[in-house]
Amino acid sequence: MTATSDGSPLVLIVDDEQDLLSLLKYNMEQEGFETALAKDGVEALEKARALEPDLIVLDVMMPRLDGIQVCEQLRKDAHLRTTPIMMLTARSEEDDQVQGLDVGADIYLSKPVSVSVILSQARALLRSAERYDTPPDQLTVHTLTIDRDRYLVYQEQENGSSKEMRMPRKEFELLYFLASHPGKVFSRQEILDNVWGPDVYVVDRTVDVHIRKIREKVGSALIETVKGVGYRFKE
Repeated sequence: MTATSDGSPLVLIVDDEQDLLSLLKYNMEQEGFETALAKDGVEALEKARALEPDLIVLDVMMPRLDGIQVCEQLRKDAHLRTTPIMMLTARSEEDDQVQGLDVGADIYLSKPVSVSVILSQARALLRSAERYDTPPDQLTVHTLTIDRDRYLVYQEQENGSSKEMRMPRKEFELLYFLASHPGKVFSRQEILDNVWGPDVYVVDRTVDVHIRKIREKVGSALIETVKGVGYRFKE
């Protein structure tokens, strides 16, 4: 995790509602966070790339670029693809939630949501990120080599070459967790507790969405669905 000069985590808050920006800024700083503010998607990308914050709180409905587009761009940036993103929106439909997770948001909270919940989820996301700021560690299983230090996945190809893949933080952490326990079946709740942490609120389909995204990248054979139970990495 990066931090400001005094060691405080830096949170980039993005929303086009000035009242909410001011409210979150005040409460985040009371909690000991440093803050930076952006009022639209274009400004959000500029400040994220310049500051490389520890956490981004991102509204969906914004002018110029909406939160979905911003999140997509952030996940394509080598310096920001693992930055925790909390997405806030007035939309509560499941399809909208899934779309937010699809583009790489770590959690998706529907407005109205209390400041205390936002602060709690911010702390939980930062704790989760800290767990993976560890010394170099590689895991090799089947055709995959998972480099936890560089957040890279390498997959051996049929011609003997190696394909390099970059994944958003939660996709990477989920793949690493399952691959660390080949053959063991985990329920969705066990996956949520171990990868997101027990204090992080996420919608019901979060695990399924992330599994689908991982399968699109590494192939469907390596992660098996155990009907009525959950998922396991191929033994």
